[in-house]
Amino acid sequence: MRAKSCRETVLGNPNLPTELLRTFVTVIDLGGFTKAGTVLGRTQPAISLQMRRLEQLVDAKLTHQVGRSLQLTEQGEMLAVYARQILCLNDEAVARFRSRNAAGTLRVGLPTDYAVAFLQRMMTEYAASHPEVRLEIRCELSRELLDDLRKDELDIVIAMTSEGVAQYLARAWVERPIWVTAAKSTVHKRQPLPIVVHPEGCEYRNRIMQALNSAQRDWQVAYCSPGISGLQNAVLAGLGVSALTNRTFLDGMKILSKRDGFPALADIRVGLYYKHPRQTEAGVRLVNHIISSLDDAGEPDFRRAERR
Repeated sequence: MRAKSCRETVLGNPNLPTELLRTFVTVIDLGGFTKAGTVLGRTQPAISLQMRRLEQLVDAKLTHQVGRSLQLTEQGEMLAVYARQILCLNDEAVARFRSRNAAGTLRVGLPTDYAVAFLQRMMTEYAASHPEVRLEIRCELSRELLDDLRKDELDIVIAMTSEGVAQYLARAWVERPIWVTAAKSTVHKRQPLPIVVHPEGCEYRNRIMQALNSAQRDWQVAYCSPGISGLQNAVLAGLGVSALTNRTFLDGMKILSKRDGFPALADIRVGLYYKHPRQTEAGVRLVNHIISSLDDAGEPDFRRAERR
């Protein structure tokens, strides 16, 4: 192995050159060395060499081949989160010093039932400071949003996912759902328990059913709607119990706990996802705006997840 250059070491720690990180993120986002080489204007052997160099610097295997699919190792997943953030800051800094205009259209996907007001406020703040950028916001179930991101029909997505979804992930945090019912209702005492949920595929719905099945409590779907306002109104009307977040909890509701016979709901993993190789300057600035807003949130129910 060749000796590390001065450029690659600082106080005994290796520097991670942005060109290597850009190659790494492009390879995993596009799913292969050849596709990455086409986008970056390099040959496949050159891409392979850069990937090996990055693995030497971090002293870890980052990817492995599973059939025809290139998969991240656990160490690769961890580095990918850092790499996206480093590249975003690098690209935004370069754009600002070159006085570029962050114009264009950004297609953003938001989950229907997670922190609606909080996320929309992020978008509003960004739109106010970047009037030259047109935002197209789509609200849908998380699995649909991630599918649209893979198909290049969305540019940036915030989605609730299972622990195993790491492709395109830039930042992850956790949210603890809470059981809710109407303040003056006794519907939570009924048997079977009426529940108010989103359609199949929703992580909140999954958590509700897992918890009730584990507690061996019979349940039935009393109301189903893809929209958060529909669920809120159904709960307030006393149609059943549901799981919401502190931000979607409304006056006229009450929280149910173990004392009421409701076990704690499992945390939900929420993530910020995007494809860096296809990201525009406007998108880079929005990603950094979202990350900055997350860091400044500081609320107890909005904790950043441990990076794996």
